[in-house]
Amino acid sequence: MTNFKSISKFTLISLLAFQGLTSCSDDNSSELGPLVPEEQAFGKANDVFSAEEWFPGGELGTTEKASYSAPTPAVVNIAGMEDHFNTGEDFFEHLYTFDVAPRKGLGPAWVRNSCIACHPSYGHGKRQTEYRANTIGNGYLLVIYHPDNNAYISEVTGMPQTAAMAPFKAPIDENQIQIDWKTVTAMESGLAMTFPDGEKYELIYPEVRIPQSAFNTNPKPTNYDVRLESTIGVYGTGLLDAIDDEEIEKQWAAEAKHAELNPAMWDKEANTFKASAYYSAPYNDTGAHHGSHGPLKRFTYAMTRGSLQDGAGANAVWNITNVTRSDRHWLYTTTAWAKAQSEDPEVISYIKEHGSSFASILHPYYADGTDEGIAARVYEVLNTPSIAYKDTFEKYLLNDEYYGGEEEMNDKQYYQFMVWHRGLAVPAARNLNDDAVKRGKTLFTEIGCANCHRPSWKTGADNLWIDASIKAYAKSIGKDAKSIMPRYANQTIWPYTDLVQHRLFMMNDIRTGWCRTTPLWGRGLSRQLTGADDRLHDCRARTVIEAIMWHGYSKKSDAYRPTEKFYNLPKADRDAIVKFIESI
Repeated sequence: MTNFKSISKFTLISLLAFQGLTSCSDDNSSELGPLVPEEQAFGKANDVFSAEEWFPGGELGTTEKASYSAPTPAVVNIAGMEDHFNTGEDFFEHLYTFDVAPRKGLGPAWVRNSCIACHPSYGHGKRQTEYRANTIGNGYLLVIYHPDNNAYISEVTGMPQTAAMAPFKAPIDENQIQIDWKTVTAMESGLAMTFPDGEKYELIYPEVRIPQSAFNTNPKPTNYDVRLESTIGVYGTGLLDAIDDEEIEKQWAAEAKHAELNPAMWDKEANTFKASAYYSAPYNDTGAHHGSHGPLKRFTYAMTRGSLQDGAGANAVWNITNVTRSDRHWLYTTTAWAKAQSEDPEVISYIKEHGSSFASILHPYYADGTDEGIAARVYEVLNTPSIAYKDTFEKYLLNDEYYGGEEEMNDKQYYQFMVWHRGLAVPAARNLNDDAVKRGKTLFTEIGCANCHRPSWKTGADNLWIDASIKAYAKSIGKDAKSIMPRYANQTIWPYTDLVQHRLFMMNDIRTGWCRTTPLWGRGLSRQLTGADDRLHDCRARTVIEAIMWHGYSKKSDAYRPTEKFYNLPKADRDAIVKFIESI
């Protein structure tokens, strides 16, 4: 891997300090575009942008590097924390295997064998034409659900797995998954596929089919539909975590006056969040500063996770790779898959031949070596989809001689992973002195885009929620848990999201139709850093123009009116908005 090049030639005239900022490493790192001419006064206010807007992550959360993987000043400013950050980064970047600690990988099924496989250069997944778990850049997660009630099917995990260790057969045979890209021939809203000035645009969307024969489960699912959801960039999530719950609730309450909000999250009559909007987990403490409930959900398209210490990434390092921690002594599996594997004669025969030795990874499944004993043990071990089966897991896997009685990721390592996750900086904005970019920002606000893509927030005291594993590590070294985490108190940040769920009513829409407004910060560097500029929840938009026009596919869309206004703008103004979005 190569180190970042210095960009000290930048004229960084700013109210914000970046003293001591050092860089981590990334194969796709580069300088922050062309050097800014001195007369442009990088970091200074102009007639449209404030000085703060050059630094979307605030003083403590912005990097001057064109990178999604650089540490924040909040990390660098605390002695020793950058070492933890770099170690945590290693967990994200490398494969989980079956032979070397701390990445032994108990398996036995997984979605990916590394985190970076889904997040190329720590960014957004890339559009795919076929589903392959081992394709680097395939950020897709399969979403398999019952169309009558939008509930996930129970036969496979919520993040469905398409890979497994021998001799087990993956819950879904990925060779049978079909992704077909369709072209929109007409907008439901009536907007033409040609702008009034004659410029054309094209919209595509995926249709995904998984035949019943692809499921290695008993029973096999029925009455199901499939969608794709791609990963988003992991940088800056610590800053979103630092926004007070109360501030997010104010935003929802303000929008509830003129928009329908997700009834699963919002109590319209009481004008407040429902209890279901707050995250709680039976294996973690809630944290006193959140009162009787856990932190407010704010991560993932469906807003299913919060805080960051048990958010999308913290959870994914367990269920995507099936890597256990001290608070996760069970596998990410289902009863239907366990039953199918325990009934498969090829599975039983293979374990009988290869599992007798304590040196074998299959030893926990060997039992007494009989077909009946192996089948019963396979079912018992694999049927651990929740903490209700924790004792079984510890008895047959964690305490097995092969695994040595240790979690694959201990409390210190998980802490380091979360220092990295919470410590990822947002890239500085670019070209804010450009006349077209300034015009683009003005128009972005005037036509109503900023109603949902709210430009800025102010973080609170960042009295962050800490989970049990990090508390345990902090106690072991005699520290207060919050003192050893990167924090972002009282920062003005510019993520361009209202952290509210809206509906766009697109063709083959996201499950439930409700989707969190995606933060726009840093996305303009995607092609430079990841090789792709794909946008929206399933990467259907190949350009910013396509992403905008999908917002106007239906007149029922919460964003139809702003899209209609964009559609009727002259080309120069449309291009200005695109250039603005790619600069922030």
